[in-house]
Amino acid sequence: MTSSAGTPARSANWNLPNAITVVRILLAPVFFWLLLVDGGDGGTLRWVATALFVVAISTDWVDGYIARSRGLVTDLGKLLDPIADKLLTSGALICLSILGEVPWWVTGLIVLREVGITVWRFVELRRGNVVPASSGGKLKTVAQSVAISFALAPFPMLLGEWMAWVNAVLIGIALALTVWSGLLYVRDAVRLGRERHAA
Repeated sequence: MTSSAGTPARSANWNLPNAITVVRILLAPVFFWLLLVDGGDGGTLRWVATALFVVAISTDWVDGYIARSRGLVTDLGKLLDPIADKLLTSGALICLSILGEVPWWVTGLIVLREVGITVWRFVELRRGNVVPASSGGKLKTVAQSVAISFALAPFPMLLGEWMAWVNAVLIGIALALTVWSGLLYVRDAVRLGRERHAA
């Protein structure tokens, strides 16, 4: 559909991809509750929480595919999508640290990066700029999703303590990519600041 000026009309903000993103945000508190109520026992609630996280984080690919394939990409979606991812991943890490399964310093570094980038996005939005997820940010999200999914599933109880080492390696990779992608955003922020100053 086009406007009277012949340019493509902007997609309505409240479309299917954005609705899926909102559902992902609403599922986050349910996931947190299930994880904390289990208390690290690795029981049924822990498995349900793990499954809920995997389903919720997987919809990131689904809504992204629908938005791109049907021309439903919106500024709201570009903003809400990374926020939903950060809410799920950061909240999961905080819960895992509360349960003593992920070191607090790891969670602190990751959450600090996520909150910092989100605040910067809102600042840029007030200036009329929408900052979408970068390729580095998307790679970071995949690494975090895989690492957290493995950390959530009580595999050490099921398969043995060697799975705890696997979890540690995956968390380490996710942490490295989180810091690296955060530095890329800092570079972009500095460049935007210089361009504004020059203008």
